[in-house]
Amino acid sequence: MTFQESETLELKEIVVEDIKKEIIAFANSAGGTLYVGVADNGSVVGIDNPDTVTQQISNMVRDSIKPDVTMFIRYDTKVVNGKQIVAVEIQRGTERPYYLAKKGLRPEGVYVRQGTSSVPATTTAIRRMIKDTDGDSFEAMRSLEQNLTFQAATKEFEARNIAFEAPQMKTLGILNTDGIYTNLGLLLSEQCTHTVKAAVFEGTDQSIFRDRQEFTGSLLQQLSEVYEYIDRRNQVRSTFDKLRRIDTQDYPEVAIREALLNSLVHRDYSFSASTLISVYDDRIEFTSIGSLPAGVSLNDIMIGLSVCRNPKLANVFYRLELIEAYGTGMKKIMGAYGSSDKKPAIETTDNAFKIVLPNLNEGNSSLAVAGADNEVEQLVLDFIRKNGSITRKEVETTMDMNQTAAGRLLSKMVQKDLIVQTGQGKNTKYKLP
Repeated sequence: MTFQESETLELKEIVVEDIKKEIIAFANSAGGTLYVGVADNGSVVGIDNPDTVTQQISNMVRDSIKPDVTMFIRYDTKVVNGKQIVAVEIQRGTERPYYLAKKGLRPEGVYVRQGTSSVPATTTAIRRMIKDTDGDSFEAMRSLEQNLTFQAATKEFEARNIAFEAPQMKTLGILNTDGIYTNLGLLLSEQCTHTVKAAVFEGTDQSIFRDRQEFTGSLLQQLSEVYEYIDRRNQVRSTFDKLRRIDTQDYPEVAIREALLNSLVHRDYSFSASTLISVYDDRIEFTSIGSLPAGVSLNDIMIGLSVCRNPKLANVFYRLELIEAYGTGMKKIMGAYGSSDKKPAIETTDNAFKIVLPNLNEGNSSLAVAGADNEVEQLVLDFIRKNGSITRKEVETTMDMNQTAAGRLLSKMVQKDLIVQTGQGKNTKYKLP
């Protein structure tokens, strides 16, 4: 009997650490046989104790390789040229990719067979194996990153007195039955690779940026921080009906909340592009990756049909009381605008979904910003809305004030959170928050 290394055959004189890589590579590829007691050149050197060798390899497999691949391995002792060798037959596994437990689902932990060598798999190959094994559901697939932390998620669950340990994580789908983190776990962890990018523009187009920020971390943390970012810019303006003061926010809070939740819960996370939130003078746009599910029309969505792309993520948000029931978000958004002649708009393309919330107060010159106690403060705010910012010198000129009075006015407006100060010294400007 002659031996020669090939795509399905590997030779080792003795038991070494590299044997684990060879077994992983065979299990991730087309299977193969590993012979222990045979030199690289094919000569049989033999081993003294086949049972000990078999036990050594069995222990290595059990302790170092995940998922469990033992059911796809068979050991056999053969006698060749009067010498004993051990044949380790490895079948192609059904839970690919298999990997070194200490390295995780990364190229340095996942190996495939390439010619006569076992080589690290590419990230693309790893993702393909995961998809082939776990199916098309992104949130149920095994996460490539397994060193996950859940500080934000733990805080949210604790605030609602809901247990958040391994058993609950398995029930929710954060851990699979083998105790491996899924992509749902990745989305809820601090290591989440998906982000939200928010920007505030001057006017009604993207010619001039006022502010921009990218939000990272757990989706639960992003949800909270993005909402606060928008809420700081959701001004309350006032009108008067005789002696009665009527306050109106630029955007109904429930509409912002539901639009933001929709953009996070229903987006397609198999793409890496960020969720985009754009704040203009006359509207806010929420744009998320992912078109409508096949067979579902925009009219279906508007009447309350719920075909959730990420049902496990939606279930987590439901458990945390962030959403009340499936399919109610669009109705709430439209209902929030009540009898107003301004209505939200929904736009869809083959790859994106956009919700546009109109500013209820835009274009109504009779409205005053709530908190502005007098006409001078209102004039400052109007100047900033028109020009993007104001300086102390411009206050002095526009309002016919001396330097001290202008500085006192701006300081008071900053304390009342009507405006924010940017820059220092001669570069100091004041903008809307």
